Amino acid sequence: MNPASRYEGVIPPVVTPRTAGGKIDLPSLERLLQHLLNGGVDGLFVLGSSAEVPYMTNDERDMVVKTAAGVNAGQVPLIVGASEQTTNRVIEEGRRVVRDGADALVVTAPFYALTNAQETETHFRTIHSAIDMPVFAYDIPVRTHFKLPTDLLVNLGDDGVIAGVKDSSGDDVAFRQLLMAASGIRDFDIFTGHEIVVDGALLAGAQGVVPGLGNVDPSGYARLFGAAKAGEWRKAADEQTRLADLFNIVSTPKPGRVSAGAAGLGAFKTALMLLGIIDSNVMSVPMLALDDDETDRIKEILVRNGLL
Repeated sequence: MNPASRYEGVIPPVVTPRTAGGKIDLPSLERLLQHLLNGGVDGLFVLGSSAEVPYMTNDERDMVVKTAAGVNAGQVPLIVGASEQTTNRVIEEGRRVVRDGADALVVTAPFYALTNAQETETHFRTIHSAIDMPVFAYDIPVRTHFKLPTDLLVNLGDDGVIAGVKDSSGDDVAFRQLLMAASGIRDFDIFTGHEIVVDGALLAGAQGVVPGLGNVDPSGYARLFGAAKAGEWRKAADEQTRLADLFNIVSTPKPGRVSAGAAGLGAFKTALMLLGIIDSNVMSVPMLALDDDETDRIKEILVRNGLL
């Protein structure tokens, strides 16, 4: 792990609780944020994929960022997604969330619009020029249908355009190649979004992890990171093995009953509801919540892993 890192450790992508009526549940969100801070996280990432950000109105996004900034009160970096289809829309979104309290931004490649590597480079450089704030490139081709090339990320990092990368590509080979290629860039921090191979990513030189499962068990990821930072790799691997078993909650929904997005995020919300941290596992319309049978299976996994 790079001693020159500005950002490191466990930075969970915060889910967005909703009431039974579908509104943003601010009391539940406040409890969740405090749960994460008490769990020893090193940062908070709001308005990411785990937040169901495509489903949120601008007013809801503002509400979530302001609430997170208020609860956090500067304890850890508040990193906020600026997710829009094209460059000017990202700049508009980015300026708004900075006003609401963001310390850094997370930005994807353009989506819906059909672009290439050259236009994507211009996209990041234009955002950097427009907003005086650290920007992380969010590599998530399942959402953007474009894999950010390693050479593009390294060039942007070398030029100080981006502060690092949040990798949710699922491409472990490309991730390792990025770590190798970027190892000499100062203040360039690379995070894996892959919940179950964090020990390996840290051993390879990643600065941290952005785990959706960290909403449920932030302390477990904090222990994993602490062990890795101390060079206690056997201890880190043992914690990772437990977390890998806990991650089985995402496999509990009945095949085909809910969408892929509702299955994973719904499992996190259902687990948090069972833990008494949020009041409801309601999803954003039109996604369905997990049902009673699926909830019971999640409860079994939480009990098996000592969380209930």
